[in-house]
Amino acid sequence: MAYEVLRFPYDGTIDADGHLLEPAWLWEEYLEERYRPRAMRIRVDERGLEYLELDGRPSERTRDGVLGLMGAMGDPDARPGPDRRYMDHVPYGAGDARERLDLLDRENLAKAVLYPTIGLLWECEVTDPEITVAYQRAYNRWIADFCRASGGRLVPIAHLSLLDPLAAAAELERAVRDGCRGAFVAPFTHDRKAHGHSDHDPLFAKACELDVPLAIHPTYEPVWAVPVRFKGLGRAGEFFYNVMLRQGVQQAFLSFFALGTLDRFPKLKLGVLEAGSGWIGAFLDRMDAVHETISARGLVLRLKPSEYFRRQCFISGDPDETAAPHLIEHVGDDAFLWATDYPHPDHPGTWVRALERFVEPLSSDARRKVLGDNVRRLYAI
Repeated sequence: MAYEVLRFPYDGTIDADGHLLEPAWLWEEYLEERYRPRAMRIRVDERGLEYLELDGRPSERTRDGVLGLMGAMGDPDARPGPDRRYMDHVPYGAGDARERLDLLDRENLAKAVLYPTIGLLWECEVTDPEITVAYQRAYNRWIADFCRASGGRLVPIAHLSLLDPLAAAAELERAVRDGCRGAFVAPFTHDRKAHGHSDHDPLFAKACELDVPLAIHPTYEPVWAVPVRFKGLGRAGEFFYNVMLRQGVQQAFLSFFALGTLDRFPKLKLGVLEAGSGWIGAFLDRMDAVHETISARGLVLRLKPSEYFRRQCFISGDPDETAAPHLIEHVGDDAFLWATDYPHPDHPGTWVRALERFVEPLSSDARRKVLGDNVRRLYAI
């Protein structure tokens, strides 16, 4: 089934989490000269299947031809194989800025906030802070260049790591100066230090200083962090992981409440992306309930967790959610965004009709906020 381009009926709509397929040459061309021998590269194994080479070593997580499936939205029959190469299967608008602008016009989208694809795959296997920051700096320079001539319609978001908070803060400042409008981090940390830990405060302070949002976005995770507790799942393991990946995002997000980060940084704009949004009502209810019990003793939570959320958090939902529209105005319609996830294979290509159903129950004011006004305000675009 090919991706069908449909026109969304509401003007001014913004995709808060679209994706690009980065060119295979990105890290060889955008890394500083001293890092180029360690560049990330796409290689081919003895079976003709592609994999990533990371800092001179073959990746374990991106083998078996998975790279060729990264742009398979709308094609549930896509299968890995020697004839399905990453750069040969870049969907329209996923690798060319002019094509993406044309796609936005055809779908009646005003803007798209853009995130990577390969950038979501490699970080789980690279533990060296220096090369991690170098890889991310190369991507951030490229995405700023990719979006630069779009008249503000393509919005670049920087990729950062918590391996070195001071280096992340410096890179955020550089990236924002170069045109990025915010940043994201993975849902894990290699040292298993919670995201909201005070050791990461230099990055949070810099985000506040620059007045840009910081979001947690799902990525491949280290084996120890993958939220599947069963063995012997076989092919069903991928289904399990895709359904349960929100657990990593949720735990990272929860740490900002539990460790008082939102209290220390009342101007921090913190988001959770690509993990659905229908769960947030029950999540906030549970935090508020536990906040009133002995379990919250010693926590720096001067407000109820739901009050911190309404004050400074946001969440992106999927168009095909059916419960989320019924809790948006109850939770707070200033906090909700929506996203296509185009062109990734774990979301259907039928977002236009699904999003029409998603916003139909909302008031006109809430609909305007969810479709575009919230992302304009949060990212100052």
